[in-house]
Amino acid sequence: MSLTLHEARERAALITDVETVVHLDLTSTADFAVEATLTFGCTEPGASSFLELAGASDVTLDGEPAPYDGRRIALHDLAARNEVRVTARLPYVTDGDSMTVTIDPADGERYVCGFTAMDIAQKVIPCFDQPDLKTTFTVSVTAPSHWTVLANGVLAGREPGEQGDTWLFAPTPRVSSYLFFVAGGPWVSVTWDEPYAPAPGGTLPFGWHARASQERELRRDADELRRITSTCFQHYTSVFDEPYAFGDYQQVFTPGLNWGAMEFPGCVAFRDQLLTQGTPTALDRQYTASVIAHEMAHMWFGDLVTMRWWEDTWLNESFADFMGYDVAGTAAGYTDSWTDAALTRKPTGYAADRRRSTHLIAEDPEKLVDVDTAFANFDMITYAKGNAVLRQLGVWLGEDFLAGVNRHLSAHAFGNATLADFLDALDSSTDRDVRAWADAWLRTTGFDTIHVTRDGDVPVLVREGSRPHRLSVAAYDDSMRLLEAVLVDLADEPVRLKGFAGRVVVPNAGDETFASLRLDDHSWTAVEAGLSDLESPLTRAVLWWTAIDRVQARELDLDRILDLADTHLRPERHPVVLEAVLGFLQALVRRYATPEQVGGLLERVSGIARAALDSGDPALAPGASRALAATSHDRDALVAWLGEHDVDQEVRWAVVHRLAALGDDSHVAAEQERDRSVSGHHAALAARAAVPTPEAKAEAWSLLMGGTLSNHEFTAVASGFWDWEQAALVEPYVERHLTEGLALARESGQAMSRIVGRAGFPWLPLPDAVRRSLRARLAEVLETEDVPTVLARTWNDALDDLDRVIG
Repeated sequence: MSLTLHEARERAALITDVETVVHLDLTSTADFAVEATLTFGCTEPGASSFLELAGASDVTLDGEPAPYDGRRIALHDLAARNEVRVTARLPYVTDGDSMTVTIDPADGERYVCGFTAMDIAQKVIPCFDQPDLKTTFTVSVTAPSHWTVLANGVLAGREPGEQGDTWLFAPTPRVSSYLFFVAGGPWVSVTWDEPYAPAPGGTLPFGWHARASQERELRRDADELRRITSTCFQHYTSVFDEPYAFGDYQQVFTPGLNWGAMEFPGCVAFRDQLLTQGTPTALDRQYTASVIAHEMAHMWFGDLVTMRWWEDTWLNESFADFMGYDVAGTAAGYTDSWTDAALTRKPTGYAADRRRSTHLIAEDPEKLVDVDTAFANFDMITYAKGNAVLRQLGVWLGEDFLAGVNRHLSAHAFGNATLADFLDALDSSTDRDVRAWADAWLRTTGFDTIHVTRDGDVPVLVREGSRPHRLSVAAYDDSMRLLEAVLVDLADEPVRLKGFAGRVVVPNAGDETFASLRLDDHSWTAVEAGLSDLESPLTRAVLWWTAIDRVQARELDLDRILDLADTHLRPERHPVVLEAVLGFLQALVRRYATPEQVGGLLERVSGIARAALDSGDPALAPGASRALAATSHDRDALVAWLGEHDVDQEVRWAVVHRLAALGDDSHVAAEQERDRSVSGHHAALAARAAVPTPEAKAEAWSLLMGGTLSNHEFTAVASGFWDWEQAALVEPYVERHLTEGLALARESGQAMSRIVGRAGFPWLPLPDAVRRSLRARLAEVLETEDVPTVLARTWNDALDDLDRVIG
C-alpha cells in the first residue's frame, strides 16, 4: 500500500514540529534493530494518524505490542504534543531498497548501507514518510568495532562496547525522511578540512570513503576527487546567498545503490562503480565531475528547500542536473561537460518525451495519486529534459535567473516549496513574463523541431511547435569554416537570416535549447562532407545527435550512419565526442539491426575503434579500447590482448566477456581469480551468461528469475544473457521475460521492478517477426494482467520503443 496524495495532505495538516531520535544496531548479520523516539505536535488533539514502518517484526509502541499491519503503526488520540517510542527488528536486503548488505568477495568484509528514497525510509526507521513533514534526526549506531559509520549528522563521539562500538551523531537541521542515511563498514577514507568562514572555526570537515578493497583506486583518484569537491563547494557557497546548511560534507562510494548517487544531507552516497578499477575514460571523468556537482547542488535544491509533493520533483532534480553539468564546467574545469550532455544526457530526454508516458516537467499533483505512481514518473523528463529546459531559461533570463533562484532558496530555507513559489521568486527578479514561459515549457509535453528552409539563398528558421527559443545560429562556408554566430529569438514567426545568404547554417550550435533539428539540403550536404572539420566539439556533438535522431526517425539507415562514422569519426580527436558516438553506434545496432546485419555492423564499429586506438593518442585509448573489446570478432587478437601486461582491468573484463560470447569461456575463471572485487564478481556473472550454449543460457535464466540475485547481479546477468549475436539461441526466452519477469516483479520492490523491466528486457538484434510477436504479447500482458505500477510504466516505455524500431 503506497501513501496517497490525499493521505499525505491530511497528515501534513495534522502533524507538526517533528523531532526524531534513532538508534540502529547493525552488529547482527541476520537482521538489524531499531529504536526510535519521535516527538511531534498535533493541530487537532484527539485525532488519529499513523507512522510508516514496513516489513518489521517484534514491533512495540511505547513498550507495548504495536497496532501494526506490516506497513503502518496506528497512532490514536493524539495530544497537542506527543512522544512515541518504537522498537523493531527489520531485514537486510540486497536490492538497494533500504538496509542493503553487501559481502565484498575481495576480502569477505560486510558493508551495510541504509538507502532511502521515495517510500523507502520506512523500511529502515519508523517515520512520517512524506517530503513535507520534515524532522531533525539525532542518530546513534552500534556496529562492529573495526567499522567506520557514516550518517547525516556530524560525528559527535564514539563509545566502545562489548558487542561493538556506538557512533554518536549530532542532530541535523530539519530534512525530509527520504533523506535519512547511514552507512557502515570498514571504509578507507581521505579526509580534510575545507575553509568555510560561516562554519565554527572557519573550516568544515570533508571526506571521501570507499570499501577497503578499493583503497588503491581511492588513493589514485583522491587528489582529483578532492579538487572537484573543493572547487564546486567554493563555487556554490559564493553564488548562493543561503549558507551551506549542514555540519560536514562526506561522500562515500557505496555498494548496492540503485541510483548513480543520492543526495543524503551531509553524507552523499555514490555508486561504487564510479571508482573504476581501470583507467577512467573521458566520459567516466566527465560523468564523475558532473555527478559530484549535481549532488552538491542538492544540498540547496532538495535538502535545504524540498518539494511539497512529488509533482515538483523537478525542483530538485532538474536544477541539480543542470547545475551538475554547468558547475562541472565553470568551476571544476571539465569544460566539455555540455558536449558530454549533448550526446549522453539530452538524448535520454528526447527519448522519454516521445513516449506515451511523457508528462509535464511540472506535473499536476492530482496525477501522482500515490508514491508508486510518482516513482514511476521519476524519469528523464525530470532529469534530462528538465536540465535542458532550465539551461534554456538561463539563456533567456540572463543574470535574472540566479537572482530569482536566490530569492527562492532564501524564502523557503528548511521548508517546502512548489512551482508557484519558484515562479514568484523569478517574477520578482525579472521583467520578462516567466509565467508564460513556464506554461510553454514546464506545463506542456513534447518538443519542437527547428527547420532550416531557404527563401532563394536566404536561410529561414521555422519552428514546428509552440515554445519560444533563444539560441545561437552559426554560419559556415561550404568547407565548414565558421564565419559568424548570432543569438536569435525564434517563436511563432519565421526568422530570416539575410546576412547568412548562401551559407551553411546550423541552428542551436551551442545546444542552448531543447528541440530537434532538420537542416536544409545545402547545409546537410555540407555537414555530411565536412562534419569532422568543424572546430567546435559542442557543435559537432549537436550534429552527431541530429544524425542519430534521423536514424531513430527512420530517415537514415544504419549503413548511412556508419558511412558518416567511417568518414568523420575516424579522424575525431576529441575523446568525449569519439567515445559518446561509439557508444551510440553500439546502441543503434542493438536496437535497430537484424541478426543478418549485426555482425557486419559490429565489424565497422570495431574498425573505427581500432583506428582510434592505433592513432596513439592516449586520450582516446580508454574509450576506444572498451568499444573495440566489446565489438571485435578477432578471437586471436582478443586472446593476445589479455597477454599484454598493461591492459587495465575494465578492458580485460570486456575482452573476457567478448571471448565468452564468441564461444571461448576458458578465461573467465582465471580472470575472476585475478580480480576478486565486487565489480569482478559482476563481470564474471555477465561473461558466463554470454556463453552461447543452451546449457549456459538455461543456467543464466534460472539465476535471473530465481529471486536470489541482488540488484547489480541481476543487471550483470541480464547484460550477458541478451548478447548481440545470439538471437536464435535466446529466442525461446523472449516472451518468457514477460511472464516470469512479471512474477519476479510482483515479489519485489520498486527498484527491482524497474530493473526487471529495463535491464531484463530483450533488447538485441531480433528478426522482425520476433519483434512483432514480442510487441503483441507485451501489449496483451499490459492489458490483461495485474502488472505492478513501476513495471507497467517500464514495459509501456518498451512498447513505445519497439514501435519506433519496428517502424
